[in-house]
Amino acid sequence: MLLKNGTLVTSDKTFLADLLMVGEKIAQIGEKIDAPGHEILDVSGKLILPGGVDPHVHFDLPMFGTVSSDDHYTGTKAAAFGGTTTVIDFVSFDFPTLRQSVEVWREKAAKAAVDYAAHMNLTRFDAQIAAEIPRLTDLGISSLKVFTAYNNRLRLADGDIFRVLRMAKEAGMLVLLHAENGDVIEALTAEALAAGHTEPVWHARTRPAWGAVEATLRACSLAAQADAPIYIVHMNAAGEVDMLRYARERGVRAMGETCPQYLLFTEDDLRRPDGAKWICSPPVRTAADNARLWQGLSDGTIQTVGTDHCPFFFDGTKPILYDGEPVAIPGKELGRDDFTKIPNGLPGVQDRLPVLWTTGIGSGKWTPQQFVALTSTNPARIFGLYPRKGALLPGSDADLVIWDPNRKVNYGVARSHQRTDYNLYEGWELTGYPEKVFLRGRLIVDGERWLGEVGRGQFLTRQTSGEFL
Repeated sequence: MLLKNGTLVTSDKTFLADLLMVGEKIAQIGEKIDAPGHEILDVSGKLILPGGVDPHVHFDLPMFGTVSSDDHYTGTKAAAFGGTTTVIDFVSFDFPTLRQSVEVWREKAAKAAVDYAAHMNLTRFDAQIAAEIPRLTDLGISSLKVFTAYNNRLRLADGDIFRVLRMAKEAGMLVLLHAENGDVIEALTAEALAAGHTEPVWHARTRPAWGAVEATLRACSLAAQADAPIYIVHMNAAGEVDMLRYARERGVRAMGETCPQYLLFTEDDLRRPDGAKWICSPPVRTAADNARLWQGLSDGTIQTVGTDHCPFFFDGTKPILYDGEPVAIPGKELGRDDFTKIPNGLPGVQDRLPVLWTTGIGSGKWTPQQFVALTSTNPARIFGLYPRKGALLPGSDADLVIWDPNRKVNYGVARSHQRTDYNLYEGWELTGYPEKVFLRGRLIVDGERWLGEVGRGQFLTRQTSGEFL
């Protein structure tokens, strides 16, 4: 197909050009391309963006006796409708070896409708696991996630995180870190429950921002001492941005990610009658934190915006229709009388690009080039997928979004393809929305028509030694 008269937007420039797709690749970009025998699509007045790359999603994730409501098909279908054509999921370390955990995850993920890759959750550490870590790259996985919270479940001791950082550096891998203080969370949660505080807002009050700030600086300190790169996931507090900037100014190879919920919502949302909808970990914070995170994205302190997409039903006792079939999955009602039993997670993989275009571009906070960098190109570069993904270049995969910057949409659950019963952006008026989405040269979204299919996505074997930005 030949796309004529489009405005291409990359991470560093915007320009008028034609774009020719041959097979699964971008074959040529230039003015007045002549390609006899190719289907021609006139995209005058529209933008051509590289497909979004979401570096942080959780599909089919068991939690609190239930499971996140999007599997690898429904979640990636939703991603495509929002203009995202590549996602990076997490492999849970649920089996005796890393390899076994990856193999089980690969079987579940094979139904994906867009291209996908994986990070490895590293929630145990010993000599046997240490010997396995470098071999993950043979399985196409070049990043590890560690935690400073979730004591006795997911957390590693600081000494083990330090050892993992050094091992990852030698193998050309990147360590991702969830930054909270697990000890403080345990103490405050016990106190809150003993005092009878069970409402959703106590989820935030028992996970104070200072814990995230302290853990972010501690993580950067460990990375500095290991002389290794580190990537702080789902940054949520103003002080985290300050700590990341402090570390980067001193030569630490530290990078950061935030998510739309930390830019647009606050603890006040947890006080609403339906406040459980906003429960995620780490929690949403304050308007001042929102503002500092926006600033960190604009000035380059933070490199990416993911979603941490991990949806649950608000009321899993009531079925919804999804693809014409009734679906009901236990969800946040499990913690109706106890905030510690509310599954932690939000929908967002479809919402990310349209919501950020409206709030980032529409408000003048970002240029279109910054939007592409933060939501597509930077994640691809950091996680060893560039220039196959996140780029408009000859030879790159033809993952393209025809974007209508003037289209106005009344957004909400009725327009969402995320398999849950609510949407955080219900009733929001958005300006700018995907019109068509191509995955490796094939049209999979055409307006509201779904042309994709189960298993169309490919597993992406990622390069080691991704870029430091």
